[in-house]
Amino acid sequence: MIRKVFAGAAALASTVAFPAAAFAQEAAEAAAAVPNPGNNAWMMTATVLVMLMILPGLALFYGGLTRSKNMLSTMTQVGGAAALAMLVWVMWGYSTAFGPEGNAIFSWGVPFLAGIDASSTAATFTDEVISEYVFISFQMTFAAITAALILGATAERLKFNAVMLFVPIWLTIVYFPIAHMVWAGGGFLFEKGALDFAGGTVVHINAGVSGLVLAFLLGKRRGYPAEPMPPHSMTLTMVGTGLLWVGWFGFNAGSALEADASAGLAMINTFVATAAGALTWMVIERMAGHKGSALGFCSGVIAGLVAVTPAAGNSGPFGAILLGILSSMVCYFAVAKAKAKFGYDDSLDAFGIHGVGGIVGAIGTAVVYQPFLGGPGDGSTALGAQLWIQTEGVLVTIAWAAIGTLVAGFIVKALIGLRVDAEAESDGLDISEHGERAYN
Repeated sequence: MIRKVFAGAAALASTVAFPAAAFAQEAAEAAAAVPNPGNNAWMMTATVLVMLMILPGLALFYGGLTRSKNMLSTMTQVGGAAALAMLVWVMWGYSTAFGPEGNAIFSWGVPFLAGIDASSTAATFTDEVISEYVFISFQMTFAAITAALILGATAERLKFNAVMLFVPIWLTIVYFPIAHMVWAGGGFLFEKGALDFAGGTVVHINAGVSGLVLAFLLGKRRGYPAEPMPPHSMTLTMVGTGLLWVGWFGFNAGSALEADASAGLAMINTFVATAAGALTWMVIERMAGHKGSALGFCSGVIAGLVAVTPAAGNSGPFGAILLGILSSMVCYFAVAKAKAKFGYDDSLDAFGIHGVGGIVGAIGTAVVYQPFLGGPGDGSTALGAQLWIQTEGVLVTIAWAAIGTLVAGFIVKALIGLRVDAEAESDGLDISEHGERAYN
C-alpha cells in the first residue's frame, strides 16, 4: 500500500503568535524534510529494478512467447507503450493520481510537475521523507509497466499506432483514477482500508481485465485455435522471466518506500511465493499427465509474483507460500481450461495470469494479513470484514477497468482502427508494421 503526501507545505499553512516560535517551527520542519540518504538510495535502486522489468524483462518474456514473425513488434509495442506512459505521467498523470488529497476518484493537480523542484519531498510511512522526484520516478515505472502488460492479451494483431493512441487514453481514464482510489490519501478504496501493498488491483487486475476486454474488441488471431501457435523461443522467455523476478524485488520491496523491516518482509515474500508458484505449476502439469515444462515454470513464477504483489508487506512468509501455491493452481485452470471453454484469445495469457492471479492475491491478502498465519495485522479488523473490503476493491477495479477499456478501445477503433489487415497479420507484424525481421 503506497501513500504519497507532500511534505513541507504545512509549514506555511498556519499562523503563530510569536516570530521566534514561527522561526523555530519552520526550522524544525525544514530539518525534518531532508530526505534520508539510505532510503533515497534504496528507492532509486528499486525504481531502476522496476525499469528492468519492462525493458528487457517483459519485452523478452512476451517476445519469446510469440511466433518469430512477431517477435520485434511485440517488444517494440512494450517499449513504445512504456516510453509514452512515462511522458504522460510527467505531463498530467502524476498530478491526477497523486495530486491534492481528499478526492475519492481522482485529483486535479498542476500538470507538468509545476511547483516541484529538487528540494521537494514526499512522505513515507514514518517521519522520514524521500525526494519527490524519486517518488515520481518510482510510480512512473508502475504506470509504464501496467500499460505494457495489457499488450500480452492483444499480441500478434494490434496495430502499433493503435497502441500509441490507446495508451494515453487508457492511462487517463483507467489507470490514474484506480491508482488514486487505492493509493492516495482520500482515495475511495484507500479510505475503506483496502490492502494493496504494491499493485494487485492497480497493476495486475487492471491490466489483465483491460487486456481481456481489448482482446474481445480485436477478435481472435487468424487460425486460432485450430492452428498451433507455440512460443518461438522459450530461451528468451526464460531470460525474461528471470529478469522479471529480479526486478520484482524493486516492485514489491520498493513499495515500502524505505529500506526498513517492511521492505525486508516484502523481499522474503517475493522469494518464497514465487518459488512455490513455479514448482506448483510444474507439479500440476505432471498430475495432468504432461511433463513439467519450462513454460510451466515461467508461468508459475509469474503467477506467484502477481499473487504476492498486494500481500508483499501484508503477509508472513508462510502466508506468501500459500498464496503462491493457490495462485498457481487457479491460474493454471484459467489458462489450460477456462480459456478454451470460453473461446477468447488472450494471446500470452495476460488475463489468465495477471488478471486471475491478481484477484487471488488481492482477496487472499485479507487472509494472510491475519496474525494466525503470521501476518502483520493486529487483529483490529475482523477477517470477514477485511475479506469484504478486499472483494469490494476487486469488484470496483474490474468494473472500472472493463468500462474504461471499452471506451478507450472504441475511441481508437473509430479514429484509426485497432487491428492490422489480414495480409499484414499473415506476413507478421515485424515486417508489416516495422519493416524488420527478428531473425535472418
